[in-house]
Amino acid sequence: MSYRDIIAELTEAGLHPARTIAATQKETGKELVGCVPYHTPDEVIYAAGAVPVGLWGGAPEFKLADRYLQSFCCGLLRAVVEYSLNGTYDCLKAVVVPTFCDSMKCTLENLKLSMPEGIPVFGMSYGQQRKIKAGRDFTISEYKRIRREMEKLLGVVITDEKVEAAFGIYEDYRAAMRRFEREAARHPEIVSSRERMMIIKAGLFMDKALYTKKIEQICQGLEEEPEGTFDGKRVVITGIMAEPPEILEIFDESGLAVVADEMSLGSRLWRAPARNDVDDIYERMAYRYADTEADTFMYEPEKKRGQYMLKLAEQYNADAIVVMMMKFCDPEQYDYPIYKAELEAAGIPFLYMEVDQQTTGFEQLRTRIQSFCEMLM
Repeated sequence: MSYRDIIAELTEAGLHPARTIAATQKETGKELVGCVPYHTPDEVIYAAGAVPVGLWGGAPEFKLADRYLQSFCCGLLRAVVEYSLNGTYDCLKAVVVPTFCDSMKCTLENLKLSMPEGIPVFGMSYGQQRKIKAGRDFTISEYKRIRREMEKLLGVVITDEKVEAAFGIYEDYRAAMRRFEREAARHPEIVSSRERMMIIKAGLFMDKALYTKKIEQICQGLEEEPEGTFDGKRVVITGIMAEPPEILEIFDESGLAVVADEMSLGSRLWRAPARNDVDDIYERMAYRYADTEADTFMYEPEKKRGQYMLKLAEQYNADAIVVMMMKFCDPEQYDYPIYKAELEAAGIPFLYMEVDQQTTGFEQLRTRIQSFCEMLM
């Protein structure tokens, strides 16, 4: 199979999460544990012999979720609750929910009622003062609590050695994704914006060991390609996720190439490498979380997102930044006025778009994107 065939395969996998998750279960024979965004202890779950799969919403017809969540909750979490009620998540062994925002806290408690009986739901809290020892110690205690829950649920013993092995697999994945980010940016004439983001999304629904091998094959193929030409404009995108995928299709039609991202369903998943000078595996996990910066869900008095975006734009020779603001996402909306002022001061063009997974009409967005492209010419 050529690397271009793998690009097509993973693009389809990202576009069809339910189908991909079913294929993962069939291929691996492992139990599936659902992980609600945005940061979950995937390595601990993987060490238990299960596959962590992302629950990143979707576009269901809302019939049941409004019994549990207000209409001004973000569409991603409303979709998660809808799927928990309509049978989509019946294949899961358990669900893990982090609690970074008020809506996630509500979703955690609601899922305990909305998930089918016999599928437990576990909360996961992180120390927001993550740079100090007390914050790291709290995060470690949460990792170990999830470990105990997985042991009890799956009837296994999760040794430190198993967690270290799982962490190694996930570090290989993160290194491969950093490599993919660089190579895809070098070849926007080969990897379209839609393909780039769907390839990234596919990794949320697959066994990381198998997925990483496919990413490495793509990277190898891209590295062997000669320098190509791209006549459009290069952009950095920021937000929670670049969805619906129809928006990315408009990017491609308009000649916009996503060469880097500052997104939860994107580089926030892999951009912080682990420290090599820490022996204890749980401390390494806590430090990796602590070392993550410019993330909307993490306490950060300095608010570094704007400067981080500007560095990305310089590094990847981007012409502009596109803000894909998820509707009703309070943490993202709180950050916007701060980094907006920094982008304006730097003089870099940027486009603000409010997006929602359940959007069905795209003509207004198409007009705005096309107009923005004309401004960049």
